[in-house]
Amino acid sequence: MSTVRLIWPAGLADSAAGLARAGGVVMVRSMASSSAVSSAWSVAVALLARWREHGERVDALLERPEVRALGRTERARCQHLLYGALRHMGRVEAHLAAWLPRPPRPVVAAVLVVAGFELIEAGAAEGGVARVVHHAVEGAKAVAASPEARMVNAVLRKLAAALAAESAPAAGAAAEALARWHSHPGWLVERWLGQWGPEATTALLEWNQRPAAVHIRWRSTTIDPGSVPGLQPTAWRGFYQVEPGSWTHVEPLLQSGAAVVQDPATRLAIELLAPAPSEDILDLCAAPGGKSVAVADALKGAGRVVAWDLPGPRADRLRENLARIEGVKVALVLGDLLKTGRRLLAEHGLPETYPAVLLDAPCSNTGVMRHRVDVKWRLQAEDFRRHARQQSALLAAAARLVAPGGRLVYSTCSLDAEENEHVTAAFVRHSRGEWDLINEAFGRPWEHGHDGAAVFLLRRRG
Repeated sequence: MSTVRLIWPAGLADSAAGLARAGGVVMVRSMASSSAVSSAWSVAVALLARWREHGERVDALLERPEVRALGRTERARCQHLLYGALRHMGRVEAHLAAWLPRPPRPVVAAVLVVAGFELIEAGAAEGGVARVVHHAVEGAKAVAASPEARMVNAVLRKLAAALAAESAPAAGAAAEALARWHSHPGWLVERWLGQWGPEATTALLEWNQRPAAVHIRWRSTTIDPGSVPGLQPTAWRGFYQVEPGSWTHVEPLLQSGAAVVQDPATRLAIELLAPAPSEDILDLCAAPGGKSVAVADALKGAGRVVAWDLPGPRADRLRENLARIEGVKVALVLGDLLKTGRRLLAEHGLPETYPAVLLDAPCSNTGVMRHRVDVKWRLQAEDFRRHARQQSALLAAAARLVAPGGRLVYSTCSLDAEENEHVTAAFVRHSRGEWDLINEAFGRPWEHGHDGAAVFLLRRRG
């Protein structure tokens, strides 16, 4: 048994006086002490509380042992609850802030936000509110004090009524109203309104709030994808959408290398790069390796792929994906492109320049917020300028590795012009005629129905 000090949100329950007589110190029971609360729900609450306290990335949280220990169904439910809570956190917390004079402890706040998402999801379903509130109160009893559980009960009933009384903002609504309803930071909504206007911004906000579909890219030449249950063809050649509940059919295909999980937006960079058989192609910022595999597949069994990234945890995933490549030479280079450049390639006995280079640069991830649901809460306004500086430096370093007459594809999964058009325009301008912008392609979720991306084909004059 451990103790914590409770910051009591005054005025929400009649037990505050009793808590005060106890000196403000309460006993907290183990999360596992309530069999009435599902493991998935309890773990989702714990992960959200940890995210709030420590700011860990959600994808890293979902790799924690307590998540891996869940069964397949419970693990999926845990992710659904965590993602949903983060997607709708802004709207829920806007209501909570009006009723709670001080923030509750992170674990109690997590209970309220997860339950708030469940209330939004339940909508007007008969008995939905009662089930959500009861389940949340039982969960609160397992992780908090009795006064806190009573507060959860009172607040959630109030929240259910407030959510039911709300309606979506009208067309042309102000940034503040759009941000609150769609749970996005107000400054980001204002930025998007300035770039794309109200119609596209609203469409993007609605897109971000819906759970992401899972897509795979088919690689096998011996298995017919039509024979696999749960795969739906898409508008993009070679890409299939995985229907819910079909993962057991798809997972063996991923393990064998017959398919890879990949969003259709990734095809844009490969199409503009246009790998030709027998070419040596350099893939920079290659982790986790999906584009390296796609490049290798496009080489049709002849040529070489050199994948380069920083050493670190992502390099392990890169190695795994590179191991799926057959019939094409593969090299892995780990190092800092901005510090080592050609020297590191020479040390590995690799060519120092290439006819084709792909640079998929780190970015704000504004085009993939459906998948990276916590990005909008971690992103700061100054990050765009910081990313653009790094991208410009990487682009200049990548350009030095392109042979005369060769091509360089610069891509991001950002939607923002500061990271895309502005970076490439400045690069061409400062090249003093050495480089030309040949082509560009954009993936805009509200128009194309897949992740966002920006891709630019640059050619070095011979």
